[in-house]
Amino acid sequence: MPDAAERSTSERGHDTSTEEASSRTPPATTTGREGLGADDTVSAHYDTRLPNLPWSRRIQIPLIAAAVYTVIRALGPTLRYEVMGWQHAERVYASKKQIIWAFWHRVIIPIVWWRRNHGVVIMNTTAFDGQWTRKVIEWLGFGTAQGSSSRGGLRGLAVMAKRLGEGVDCGFTIDGPRGPRYVAKPGPVILARKTGCPVMVFHIGVDRGKTFEKTWDHFLLPRPFAHTAILFAPPIYVPPDANQQALEAKHAEMQRELERVRDIAESWFSLSEAERIKHREELST
Repeated sequence: MPDAAERSTSERGHDTSTEEASSRTPPATTTGREGLGADDTVSAHYDTRLPNLPWSRRIQIPLIAAAVYTVIRALGPTLRYEVMGWQHAERVYASKKQIIWAFWHRVIIPIVWWRRNHGVVIMNTTAFDGQWTRKVIEWLGFGTAQGSSSRGGLRGLAVMAKRLGEGVDCGFTIDGPRGPRYVAKPGPVILARKTGCPVMVFHIGVDRGKTFEKTWDHFLLPRPFAHTAILFAPPIYVPPDANQQALEAKHAEMQRELERVRDIAESWFSLSEAERIKHREELST
């Protein structure tokens, strides 16, 4: 099946070194409370220090990665995508800016297939799960910025800021890596203030899929030949001089938009055709 992303006339594939995406960290650029300096410790998010894993865990990493990659490669070509709201991204690209993507961890499988081989740099955890996840998404043509949500530091954000400046989109599984589910972390808003690039959120619904309700994120695995609906919200811009109050307001806006597109996408295939037409019209403006 041809790549759905490649069928969009606006999408641009930026090749980038995935090794560089996780290893080249730019020097500190700011020292303020919401800055992106490599030594900042103002947030409990995004650290680059790798955990010490026992040999028994390290050997599992390539095995799990290979198994997950095989499933995605087999499933992905069977999926059918309806894309709504992509014109917002086209307008951002026309303004010569990159995009900071934010989405719930639940839909990582359908989105990594749809947006594969475009070099988008994804923030991923340094914990055990993040180590095999990193291999999978890099094999699918993404870059990575290593970061942990359990230790201080913002080096992962510094990597992403540099990549945005080099013309590469960045993305966050915004409630990852361990939740709480559907609670957005502040990284994209901080990054948007620093770089001038907007935050765009989206969600994906499927007509047939398996939700793993015992997982923290209610992980979604589409069934083969499922139809999917991707809904993109308008971009959220953060002024470069935004103070703490303004940042919190933008963060709240991002949270609301994530919830709005999630609710529509999750119910998409149970809506009447008249309701779908109404949403298509709203999303096309």
